[in-house]
Amino acid sequence: MFRPKSATITGIAKGERLRDCPGDPPLAVAKIPKIPRSKDRVMTVSNLLHSPRARTAPARQPRTTVAAIAALALLVLPAVSGCSKESSSEPAAADPNDTVVARVNGVEIRQSDLAFAEEDFSNELRGAPPDVKREQLITYLTDVIIVSQAAEKKNLGDGAEFKRRQAFLRNKLLMGALLQQRSKEATTEAEMRKVYDDAIKQASNEEEVRARHILVETEEEAKAIVDQLKGGADFAALAKEKSKDPGSAQNGGDLDFMGKSELVPEFADVAFKMYPGQTSNPVKTQFGWHVIKLEDKRDRAVPEFDKVRGQLEEFLARRTQADLIAQLRSQANIERLAANPDVAPLPAPGAPRPK
Repeated sequence: MFRPKSATITGIAKGERLRDCPGDPPLAVAKIPKIPRSKDRVMTVSNLLHSPRARTAPARQPRTTVAAIAALALLVLPAVSGCSKESSSEPAAADPNDTVVARVNGVEIRQSDLAFAEEDFSNELRGAPPDVKREQLITYLTDVIIVSQAAEKKNLGDGAEFKRRQAFLRNKLLMGALLQQRSKEATTEAEMRKVYDDAIKQASNEEEVRARHILVETEEEAKAIVDQLKGGADFAALAKEKSKDPGSAQNGGDLDFMGKSELVPEFADVAFKMYPGQTSNPVKTQFGWHVIKLEDKRDRAVPEFDKVRGQLEEFLARRTQADLIAQLRSQANIERLAANPDVAPLPAPGAPRPK
């Protein structure tokens, strides 16, 4: 089966909040951002125009990850404040507008703490009534405080392994804070306009077609379907009844609008030569035999700036993060000691990655 091509400018992967305070909840360790190859940094009009399709179609071309932004797999890590013993999230100076919602052994739980805690339960609490959600989050934070206090009494925070982990997580939080700051600085109106204009210049009024198809296993079956259509049978009804493509059969074989590169070559060669309303003879691809009906043709429209604003912001944020890490790597004095011969080293920034 074909999977849809990587979408336009895909959303930035969400990094879970990391904590380095004694007794904090289990840590979600984020991956170190990967540096994209130079060819993956190009933003194309196709990236802007395409969106992920929910269903698959055996008429579609197998797709590689060509969207630059999808290849940037970077995390935007939220910055968190430091820790002390006066508050569960411990801001350096309490915000007077940040309401205290509970106290546990003298430690304040504020409204902002509930928001932090909710990140750990985004799925579990989805759809819960506000009062139920609030009570569960306060209970959770209460447990964090009382267990961490018990851990403090046992001096568990003084161990060498704990301190190494704490230092590692502090560095990761600082990394996230800087990446987030640089991303925010980069996503200006002027920069977004520049990226958008550069992408629009690549536009070539690519033609796309809207086709229906019926997929069967043998040429004989396809020929029988062609005969039925010539006899007046309804194409959509036959597709629902006979097509082996689960992604389109329920929609009467409708594949929606697609460009030539999105279809397997044999299918595209026929579909793009047809006129609206025309039905093809059997067409063979690696998936079987197709009978195609062309519904419409059009030139792909360029989206308005405001409709892709969010995608542009995400693209600039990811590109900025990648550039910053590449720059810092190039300036750093990096030594690898006691190398394991069985483990291949990571490629240098910009170097081709092994296949």
